[in-house]
Amino acid sequence: MDENIQTMTDQATETLAALAVTYGISMVGAIVILIVGFWVANRSRSAVVRLMQRFDGIDQTLTDFLAGLVRYTIIAVTILAVLAEFGVQTASLLAVMGAAGLAIGLALQGTLSNVAAGVMLLFLRPFKLGDFIEAGGVSGSVKAITLFRTELSTPDNVQIFVPNSDVWGSAISNYSYNSTRRIEIECGIAYDDDIGKAFEVMRSIVAEDDRVLPSPAPMIAVKTLGDSSVNVICRVWVKSDDYWPFTFDKQREIKEGYDAAGLNIPFPTRTVYQVSEKAAD
Repeated sequence: MDENIQTMTDQATETLAALAVTYGISMVGAIVILIVGFWVANRSRSAVVRLMQRFDGIDQTLTDFLAGLVRYTIIAVTILAVLAEFGVQTASLLAVMGAAGLAIGLALQGTLSNVAAGVMLLFLRPFKLGDFIEAGGVSGSVKAITLFRTELSTPDNVQIFVPNSDVWGSAISNYSYNSTRRIEIECGIAYDDDIGKAFEVMRSIVAEDDRVLPSPAPMIAVKTLGDSSVNVICRVWVKSDDYWPFTFDKQREIKEGYDAAGLNIPFPTRTVYQVSEKAAD
């Protein structure tokens, strides 16, 4: 009886020793793989950031996205290598993860569409941080671009969070994309007023402003003959940053110039004819 117990004890000890050696080596290998994998992931992320910073015009959001993508990809490969070290069949695991990913994708179609739109916005770059845009039915300055939403700040400092799918799925107007913009200021005069004098007032006001670009040259013309006014326009090119300040200044100056020149800005009028009953008879 004692010999049987001793034999079983020896066999258990040998089995445990074999397991300790086998899994001990695997454990040490797994720890080494984890350390090396995370080190490589962090170094790769830093390398991507340094590489992207060498190129001008690349937004910080895109740099962070690519660096994070590289880091997490290496970490995922590292985890699979650790599992393989313990004898886990990674092919089966990948199949299970793929099936789970498909189920999750079907349940989160709206969220994933935002992610897909965010990736397209980050890579194609129709706008960058600080640009003033109109998209998804709203307008404002771009404050942040993430994988799920685009953050805009309106001129009156209201923060708007727009889903990326709404931004990417609509027409995007980027008012900051070009360095110059054309301004059209329209002001009506009475039919009895001198059109040449109105031209001269606009021309002198525009010529005195250094913000007006010489090319393309300013254009002053009669745009339409309205119901109660002759509508005169002034088209000039300015830097994009000067668009609104210039517009506000010139509208005031043109009104003051018209008043000084004796030109009238007519109000809409309507002529009403009254027919008496006797006249009708």
